[in-house]
Amino acid sequence: MTRADPWDPADPDPLVLTAILDEDTQDLLDGWRRRWFPPERNQLAAHLTLFHALPPDVLGTLPEDLREVLPPEAPVGTLSGVRSLGRGVAVVVDVPGLDGLRSAVAHRYRDRLTRQDAHGFRAHVTVANFLPPARARALLEDLAAGFEPRPVRVPGVAVHRYRGGPWELVTEVRIGERPAGERAVSG
Repeated sequence: MTRADPWDPADPDPLVLTAILDEDTQDLLDGWRRRWFPPERNQLAAHLTLFHALPPDVLGTLPEDLREVLPPEAPVGTLSGVRSLGRGVAVVVDVPGLDGLRSAVAHRYRDRLTRQDAHGFRAHVTVANFLPPARARALLEDLAAGFEPRPVRVPGVAVHRYRGGPWELVTEVRIGERPAGERAVSG
């Protein structure tokens, strides 16, 4: 079942869950986004969205739920190519384990997902959008011609609150980090 009713008016801003990218990859994709995204539409840093709209009332349990499903080590994969978004271009992200992480979160919230989040997942980072179709095709061809795969690491996930355009960072859950006050168990 997917969520069809509107958000609770008392807390209408959904949560966006993104994968955190290693610093070099983030810098590269941010630069591409600044270069090719129409400036008046570019309100966000480059991002790999895992969920577009989780219900805001799960915020109290979401960080712990994420800690339970995150792998023990940061997954490593590849920026493997580019693909068309029609009026935009995305960089394809192949990270073994990312689909499984997303599936685990989707399973926990399966009755609360929007239609968009309940559908399939293809990991990507949008570097251009809202372009005239001919410009988008030309950019795709240019990027594909010179594209070289490169490694990417995902050291955690970030939870944002959607604010009608810009996002507000709520928390990050890093792989291998324990919450404040939690002690390591030795043995």
